[in-house]
Amino acid sequence: MSKAISVRLPDHLASKLSEIAKETERSKSFHVQKALEAYLADLADLQVAIDRLHDTSDPVVSIDEMRKELEL
Repeated sequence: MSKAISVRLPDHLASKLSEIAKETERSKSFHVQKALEAYLADLADLQVAIDRLHDTSDPVVSIDEMRKELEL
């Protein structure tokens, strides 16, 4: 199932989106959906990294320890 939403874009983004849609022969909706999916995935990865950074029970491994463990 999909849901229609309305988005306001600055003129320069709307123009670029139209250009890309025409060049790729894909709809503007397709490109907006793919961009949003990528953004949300990146945001989720960032949140995991921030959570791990603040987790004091998560051990920090030095580069020397990592090289030794990986036999590099």
